[in-house]
Amino acid sequence: MYAVIVTGGKQYKVSEGDTLFVEKLEAQEGEVVTFDTVLAVSDGDALTIGEPTVAGAKVTAKVVKQGKAKKIYVFKMKRKKNERSKKGHRQPYTKVVIETINK
Repeated sequence: MYAVIVTGGKQYKVSEGDTLFVEKLEAQEGEVVTFDTVLAVSDGDALTIGEPTVAGAKVTAKVVKQGKAKKIYVFKMKRKKNERSKKGHRQPYTKVVIETINK
């Protein structure tokens, strides 16, 4: 059984027991979060596709960790002008484990 959910502006194909890194959610570690925006649900035989979402379908997940990704550097330069800019960024994420998929 799998489902396609939307969170943080991205779509994820999830099954029970999967671990994902999603955009930061406002939840503490150990809390249970519910994803209501389910685009499709499959139970092995039948595939239910929403228009735009599947009515009554929910995916519950447990928050395992809140963290920040590896640092990336953004470097801009204009040649011959001695104009340089270097910035670092660490994207926050939430690590979740999918517990149940309800149709």
